[in-house]
Amino acid sequence: MYKKILVPLDGSKTAEEVLPHAKALAYSEGAEIIILNVVANPAVEFAFSDPGIAAETIAEEEAAGKKYMFEIESQLKSEGFKVSAILAEGSAANVILKMAEQNKVDVIAMSTHGRTGPAHWFIGSVAERVVRNSKIPVVLIRSNK
Repeated sequence: MYKKILVPLDGSKTAEEVLPHAKALAYSEGAEIIILNVVANPAVEFAFSDPGIAAETIAEEEAAGKKYMFEIESQLKSEGFKVSAILAEGSAANVILKMAEQNKVDVIAMSTHGRTGPAHWFIGSVAERVVRNSKIPVVLIRSNK
């Protein structure tokens, strides 16, 4: 049923709480895990007036993202999983949905940070936007933190 599982990770321990669930699903289905890290574009996100600052910040985020993704990918491969990694730039929810479509994944598995009240209203929920707009199943794991 599930041959490709997209697992968005943001570098936080909260996001990584989905990994045991994604691994169990991948193991039971013989599926590939595709891990995704989205680097936000500060030029868009924060409207920096200095493009040099934005470019430097993006470069730093990309370097950190590549290192992080390599570590997670290596860990999963050492456990015997078929895994690939994608590092992309943009708005997290939009990129997750785009990568799901481009890679023809069967399910998206992700953690939710569990924000409520004003924090949820102000920041919004990437998970909520993905669920509302996804054309495929989405598995959400609520953070224990």
